[in-house]
Amino acid sequence: MELVAAPPSLPFLDRCGIVRSVNATVTQLTDQLIHSYAKVGGINHLDGKNLPSKSVIAGITVDLLRLLFPGFFDEKTIHSSELKVEMVALMDSVLDRLEDEIRKSLEYAPPAGLPKKNIGAMAHDVTIEFLASLPRLREVLSMDAEAAFNGDPAALSREEIIVAYPFIEAIAVQRMAHELYLRPIALIPRIMGEWAHARTGIDLHPGAQIGTHFFVDHGTGTVVGETTIIGNHVKVYHGVTLGAKSTAEVEQLRGKKRHPTIEDHVTIYPGATILGGETVIGEGSTIGGNVFLTRSVPPHSLVVFEGVTVKVIDKRQRMKAKADFQI
Repeated sequence: MELVAAPPSLPFLDRCGIVRSVNATVTQLTDQLIHSYAKVGGINHLDGKNLPSKSVIAGITVDLLRLLFPGFFDEKTIHSSELKVEMVALMDSVLDRLEDEIRKSLEYAPPAGLPKKNIGAMAHDVTIEFLASLPRLREVLSMDAEAAFNGDPAALSREEIIVAYPFIEAIAVQRMAHELYLRPIALIPRIMGEWAHARTGIDLHPGAQIGTHFFVDHGTGTVVGETTIIGNHVKVYHGVTLGAKSTAEVEQLRGKKRHPTIEDHVTIYPGATILGGETVIGEGSTIGGNVFLTRSVPPHSLVVFEGVTVKVIDKRQRMKAKADFQI
């Protein structure tokens, strides 16, 4: 494509009143950008399926948070006497918009064997099923809020946890996105997760399986990968990575277990990195700050740096030794 030659310079006054020249018109700038579209492929999406809208999904996600935590994400006070009317209107709006975005997702990546004529019906069914899961998710999120309150002496109230802690927003969105991920709905769960990531600094992949009473304290820089499995009563601090050992052979790894399993009642301190799909952190263990692990540790381990090496200590033996010493 040949670029249109620049037209004669046009004089204009800038904000300081100095006469300058326009060396390019809107048409020329547009032609140059269109030339880039032809030259640099792969980041264009033209003449294809209508993808879910990032901005619409962001708005839906905010409204879903309003449904999960009535009064916390609203600009005005909601009185109990008005609750049903408010929630019916909000639910109706979310249902219509989300169904439309899920339909786009199914058109982009339809399940195998699903006739095109049935995509609309499936989008409606998935949307209803998803919205029906919100009461169950509220029960789990109440446990997460309880874990945060019990796990942080700086928290003054449960209300403060919900309204001010970025973790609650991140885990609420992750748990909702996980429901769509399981169905499976393409694109939308990741858009939701990355929206929460951008707002909170906490990167929880929608594919991760996360148990009850989960808490990420501070949270900034914490990453939980797609195939991570996390048990109940797990506490994680900022800068923790639960990741894959290697992503060199992407196609062979796609869809495989690449991220660690964290069993119940584990605490992982800031900066720790735990990698690998076969890596299991046994229940009741504590992983110290900045520890780098690519192998499993047994239950009730204390994993710490000793010099430049990682040392695994049996917490029960350590506690017994302390008790014997006190005696």
